[in-house]
Amino acid sequence: MTAPRRSLLLGTATLPLFAIRAQAQSAVNITIASSHPVQNYWVSNMKNVFQPEVEKFLRDNGNTHRINWREAYGGTLYRFQDTMEAVRDNITDIGYVGTLWEGSTMPLQNVTYFTPFATGDHGLVANTFERMNETVPAIRQNWESLNMIPLSSFITDTYHIWSTFPVRSLDDLRNRKISAPGTSANWLTGTGATPVDGALTTYYTDIQTGVSEGALSFFVGILPTRVYEVAKYITKCDVGAMYVGGIAVNRQRYGRYPEPVRNALTAAGKISTQKHIEDVTARVAASEAEMVQKGAIISTLPAAERERWIRGLPNIARTWVDSSGPAARDVLNAYFAAIRAAGQTPGRNWDREVAA
Repeated sequence: MTAPRRSLLLGTATLPLFAIRAQAQSAVNITIASSHPVQNYWVSNMKNVFQPEVEKFLRDNGNTHRINWREAYGGTLYRFQDTMEAVRDNITDIGYVGTLWEGSTMPLQNVTYFTPFATGDHGLVANTFERMNETVPAIRQNWESLNMIPLSSFITDTYHIWSTFPVRSLDDLRNRKISAPGTSANWLTGTGATPVDGALTTYYTDIQTGVSEGALSFFVGILPTRVYEVAKYITKCDVGAMYVGGIAVNRQRYGRYPEPVRNALTAAGKISTQKHIEDVTARVAASEAEMVQKGAIISTLPAAERERWIRGLPNIARTWVDSSGPAARDVLNAYFAAIRAAGQTPGRNWDREVAA
């Protein structure tokens, strides 16, 4: 057989093999969406970590399925008030669910907001909720009852004070108006400050126009708002890192996906949590440096004043337990057990006060 003839036969023989391989790889359509744009660091994780990790898992484990992503980021399908409903009702297959906006339907997941000064370690908070979403029956059942399966855990870095005036002691907050929306308003009880409702998107204008004189916030979230331009005093007081929800998948849709795809979603979700922790850590350092470079003045609230703040708070954890159902105590105990197991000492032992 001549060389050209042999090459021709070999070439035609390989074509069916490629065809068979291509036919064996089935496509799975998945809509992934969020209420916020990709510039938001939670959503950036979905686009730039979660999706690529799903695809990588499938390639590394048989390569029999591929995902056709239908992206709907930036609120094109729903608003931030509807993140839970969007995943629950399968408006999207996968989405960021903001549990911080679901005080009535997902109260147990909001334990961090009712236990300020528990821990400022955002990595610990994220990893704790990774476990609690799987191991605390009431939390797992709550996700299931809302037709969702959590895949990752997102958090904020710890909260501090941005203000138009220096804060050297708790007395400096007396008769001051501080933007602290929702549950965070409770954190100012006993300080003499007046909480003002608002959001990250309103802080700059509110402070600039005198509606408020500062805000309770966290480095990563507040950096894009440039609040440091109108409230140049940043007082580190480590109120605590907060769990805010995470990537979730519609439970019925998840059950219909092929097993390799289900495994890929689960694995990618866990990686997303760890990458999120790393990303937040890096962003905190970068945000602080940028604010200082642009004129912000950073100080730390003296330990005695911080302790005075903590002790002056009412028992807001008990209020949360009393209004969040019989499983709230179990969630509170599990959360604080995880903090102590990590070798940390909570700023206030909310769990023990509730049990007393």
